[in-house]
Amino acid sequence: MKTLISASLIALVAAASIPAQAADKMDGMNHMDHGAMQPQGGIEATLVDGVVKKVDKATGKITLTHGPLPNGMSGMTMAFKVKDVALLDQVKEGQKVRFAINDALVVVRLEAAK
Repeated sequence: MKTLISASLIALVAAASIPAQAADKMDGMNHMDHGAMQPQGGIEATLVDGVVKKVDKATGKITLTHGPLPNGMSGMTMAFKVKDVALLDQVKEGQKVRFAINDALVVVRLEAAK
């Protein structure tokens, strides 16, 4: 009887420790330096091709259809804030552009595509 209880107790303790071990491994992943995965020069140095869908100077936003972003986000159409509203004076709807974002997904560089 003692053997059965001991075996059951060992199995219970082992099963309870599995989630803790998995959490420890995941916790280590939370502290990874994701900046090390960025292209040389950082995310702001990478220009992405896009097409202007909407310019909203009142809110300081631009809606762009774009390809994959350097942070790993896939291509889509989305609105971005711009670091400087003056950037919006350089573009118009339907225009092909190249742009760079920062880690907060704010457009920090915007230029007409050549």
